[in-house]
Amino acid sequence: QVQLVESGGGLVQPGGSLRLSCAASGSLFSINVMGWYRQAPGKQRELVAAIWSGDSTNYADSVKGRFTISRDNAKNTVYLQMNSLKPEDTAVYYCNAEWRVGPTSPNFRSWGQGTQVTVSS
Repeated sequence: QVQLVESGGGLVQPGGSLRLSCAASGSLFSINVMGWYRQAPGKQRELVAAIWSGDSTNYADSVKGRFTISRDNAKNTVYLQMNSLKPEDTAVYYCNAEWRVGPTSPNFRSWGQGTQVTVSS
């Protein structure tokens, strides 16, 4: 089983920046994709950004140009740099990873515990 541990959330003023980190640990062969989702009160969880093993990325339209996802494959860690934060970015942010235990194994998914991001003056 792979565990994901997030860090970096907090309270920030509008226009500010935060950097989230998510480290994967456990017995795994490879990580196919890592991503960040968020869930605001009363809303469904939504994809914020994802990055594949070849470094291709995908972003929600609402964060394009403001957020940047990156990964360190050697550390099995994914980062989310969030700039120009807005009050509507307030949510619990969850890390997600799709991984395998061998070259021909099925894919598995894990979720982090979530980290609160609050954008408010």
